[in-house]
Amino acid sequence: MPRISIGDCQLYYERHGAGFPVMFASGLGGHANFWREQVPAFARSFDVIVHDMRGVGQSDALSMAYTVEGNAADMIALMDALGIERAHIIGHATGSAVAQVLAIEHPERLASVVISAGWARQDPFLRRVYALRRDLLTQLGPASYVQASTVMLYPPAWVAKNNETLRQMESQQLAGFKAEIVLARIDALLAFDRAADLSQIKTPTLVIAAEDDFVIPSYLSEELARLIPGAEAKFFSHGGHCFMQISAREFNQAVMPFLEQHTPANRR
Repeated sequence: MPRISIGDCQLYYERHGAGFPVMFASGLGGHANFWREQVPAFARSFDVIVHDMRGVGQSDALSMAYTVEGNAADMIALMDALGIERAHIIGHATGSAVAQVLAIEHPERLASVVISAGWARQDPFLRRVYALRRDLLTQLGPASYVQASTVMLYPPAWVAKNNETLRQMESQQLAGFKAEIVLARIDALLAFDRAADLSQIKTPTLVIAAEDDFVIPSYLSEELARLIPGAEAKFFSHGGHCFMQISAREFNQAVMPFLEQHTPANRR
């Protein structure tokens, strides 16, 4: 499987298709396969790069204090290692925080940014959700954490119809589960707040969310869109936190035209 050195660790990555680069940043789980419903569709028009974040999956284990800014630095290092000068960035949840950092600190490396299920600043609800997830893991263990996450991440009716598929997914997650990494990633998420810097973002931005997302409510994305100058916003009525999987066609059809609009003319 392809792995590449970014200095102090090696990251597992996949590269599909051809064209202008599109890089995906996953949520709390950090796995490349989170974007399985997007990769084949986007690869028909773009050079698609997905990766397991540091400490996750087939990438090297944690070797630094975990921060969102550190994940952003890893993505810049991955771009450098792959010879990518500029790219579109699509980040979901924790990955949306990474995308914000990249848009604030490295605008010259971005053609556009898509912020999925993001937030400008934490509020009491968000802190409660992630404190609860942390407690579930530390007090009840990985199996309870993974099962509870399923209930939080997906719409109830979809869970009911896909119960056996979800059981298989849960078993796969538990097979490679690293509790200390998940806890470190939750702590990094809870420490993240770049709301004061959002007005600096000049990169074309699309904020996208589902109105029935329980984990990161859509009102947080609404605030985010208001704080980023010129940001476009798209909200789906259904799909839960993982709406890019539940409503993959709608997500892809909303995002790809935005990327095409902001792809440099000489690289279309």
